[in-house]
Amino acid sequence: MFRILTKQMLNPTICKMVVEAPRIAASALPGQFLIVRTDEQGERIPLTISDFDRKAGTVTIVIQPIGKSTRHMVDDFAEGDSFADVVGPLGNASDFVAMSPEELAGKRYVFIGGGLGTAPVYPQVKWLHEHGVAVDVIVGARTKDLIIYEEEFKSVCDHLYICTDDGSYGFKGVGTAQLEALAAAGEKYTNAVAIGPMIMMKFSTLTCVKLGIPIMVSMNTLMVDGTGMCGACRLSVGGQTKFACVDGPEFDGALVDFDEAMRRNGQYKEEEAKAYGK
Repeated sequence: MFRILTKQMLNPTICKMVVEAPRIAASALPGQFLIVRTDEQGERIPLTISDFDRKAGTVTIVIQPIGKSTRHMVDDFAEGDSFADVVGPLGNASDFVAMSPEELAGKRYVFIGGGLGTAPVYPQVKWLHEHGVAVDVIVGARTKDLIIYEEEFKSVCDHLYICTDDGSYGFKGVGTAQLEALAAAGEKYTNAVAIGPMIMMKFSTLTCVKLGIPIMVSMNTLMVDGTGMCGACRLSVGGQTKFACVDGPEFDGALVDFDEAMRRNGQYKEEEAKAYGK
């Protein structure tokens, strides 16, 4: 059993839980994910690791209810309760983890986080900061009330840029517009990472390609069973078939067929709606 040590609503729709999982925490790396099962009959829910503490033996997950199972996790589990299973770490770590100190020394990263995708950006930025790499972060949401992880990022990045669609806080506009404004002001980046809704990652990629910035994107939203057996997270990357869970979850955004991925991302909407009672 995996005990929930803390539970916090980050905004009206997003919940953060710190879970006791010492073996996972001991080997977790930025970019990886885990699978949570609430009980013996529960659905397998892939969730990107949003932080880990090796000393405390904990992992952090961030959940946005979008279906019956995630709604159950948020509504029916409290501090002190336990999940039946938490499996991980799964997937491949972010590509920069394998870089030498000499390679990292010449890097300057920009991260673009949208909505729930802002949370898994955090452990990547934290890792780069700990290794002396310059990092800027762009966080976007529809409105000020939906911004998450603002204070956490302030302690681990060089510059934090907040964007809201309605202009209620920070830069008025989407994250790609903020990136273009930074580029126009003379800011230069060697690498970019975007994590968020599929459409946001598509346009982040188009913007970075235009600006000449290599970009990695996380395709974790496609995953179902997380082991490569179901085939639900199949996608085309550079004309080759890949699986988000075992080959990723991060890929070169310029090589991803986003239109195909977005179609696949919606393939279970009818079943999800029925299970959710909609």
